[in-house]
Amino acid sequence: MVIGSLHDHAMGALLGLAIGDALGMPTQSMSPETIRAEYGNAPIRTFIEASARQPIAANMQAGSVTDDTEQALLLANQLIDGNGELDIRQYACALLNWEADMKAKGSLDLLGPSTKRALEQFQAGVAVEQTGILGTTNGGAMRACPIGIANRPGPHLAEIARRSSIVTHNTRQGLESTMLVAAAVSYGINGAAPVEALLLACNFVTAYLAMRQFEGLDAGHWSAKASVIARARWAINWARDHTGDNAADLYDHDMFAQHLRDLIGTSVEANESVPAACAIIARYAERPYDALVVAANLGGDTDTIAAISGAILGACHGAGALPTDLARTVEEVNGLDLAAVAERLLELSERDEYER
Repeated sequence: MVIGSLHDHAMGALLGLAIGDALGMPTQSMSPETIRAEYGNAPIRTFIEASARQPIAANMQAGSVTDDTEQALLLANQLIDGNGELDIRQYACALLNWEADMKAKGSLDLLGPSTKRALEQFQAGVAVEQTGILGTTNGGAMRACPIGIANRPGPHLAEIARRSSIVTHNTRQGLESTMLVAAAVSYGINGAAPVEALLLACNFVTAYLAMRQFEGLDAGHWSAKASVIARARWAINWARDHTGDNAADLYDHDMFAQHLRDLIGTSVEANESVPAACAIIARYAERPYDALVVAANLGGDTDTIAAISGAILGACHGAGALPTDLARTVEEVNGLDLAAVAERLLELSERDEYER
């Protein structure tokens, strides 16, 4: 049994993921103006029911998670069942089965555009190395938290993150974003502060992909879109430069959010949503709850930005830094046992590298 600080930080990562996801659920894919029209001018600061005009999750119960948490836990189970390894064909089948279950329930919260296209290719018999070559969105990144819990920073983490990404997001942006989130969670669980975890993760991803290129190995299909890592570094520095003394003021939150939308973007593209999460983490490094509130009210891919922010901040600070009422509610509403998942994943991380 895994006990103590590591378990608290692993729990923090999973709870941060789920709480951020559920806070962002009612606002996902909506503009800031539509969010205010539907839910009022005051920012959303707790779990609320989705409105009837929510485009993806109409009338969903307050505290419900979305595909971000559900697919992250699906990946966690794949890692647990595989004793730390990942069979990507089995993983692809599990994602297809998950969507079939969602459709049977009448849900519109289904696979994202890159994942759906890639898995249709997989079903048609296309090799898994080719199915994800157009995937530049954040589907790999939103699922990556369990990889960071199950692995200490090192080659095995990088390889499992790469494998988890290639079937659906085998682009440079897909690999960078997935590995960045996994590595930042791992560094956080192992003692790094939030900004330190992000910067270490950026260096980790850059070095690993450069090594693969040097060795003539695949490092993600080329896309003309901007680098996730380059934009994440810029976003971190920008956010740190624009953290004022009066950061708790509501107008200051709004002004930061407006600049973030204008300069970075909040779409499902990995090179917008992941740097946006990095900027929020950097600015609210010592205030995880404020970070999640800002993310949930941004507009755009709010559930994913909040989920990624929560996973990394929770990993760094531990479960105790998150509101206990929200933690209790998100587990009760969704029937989750995150403590058990955290323990099983941490048991994988304690295995010696030679056993793998």
